[in-house]
Amino acid sequence: MTYPIVRQTVLDCENTRELAEFYRQLLGLEYRPGDEPENGDKEWLVLRNPGGAQLAFQQVDKLERATWPEGPRPQQLHLDITVSDTTTLIEQRKRALELGATQLFDRFDDPDEPLYVFGDPAGHPFCLFVE
Repeated sequence: MTYPIVRQTVLDCENTRELAEFYRQLLGLEYRPGDEPENGDKEWLVLRNPGGAQLAFQQVDKLERATWPEGPRPQQLHLDITVSDTTTLIEQRKRALELGATQLFDRFDDPDEPLYVFGDPAGHPFCLFVE
């Protein structure tokens, strides 16, 4: 049997360039040819990962931010991003915050799976944890 393959995750956002730049810097991804910043703002941008899935960004007029962990709007979707150890986790937490993320949840002291949950600049939650 042949199965379909997930090509990319698409994130709705009010500013495609801003959110694409956040994830490009956070994850070390590259723009799809033609989507680079010098080609201007676009309603659809794609970041490529040579070793994995792509991220795409789709322009919307208005996006209600997730209110997770409390409030009326759940996460609905989130990205799981892993690192190899707690030292790297601490470093990447600092980078995420410097790039514009907001920390939503701290479970760093969990002995089985140290973890932080952030909101990206558009409010999409993502987890950063030790795998």
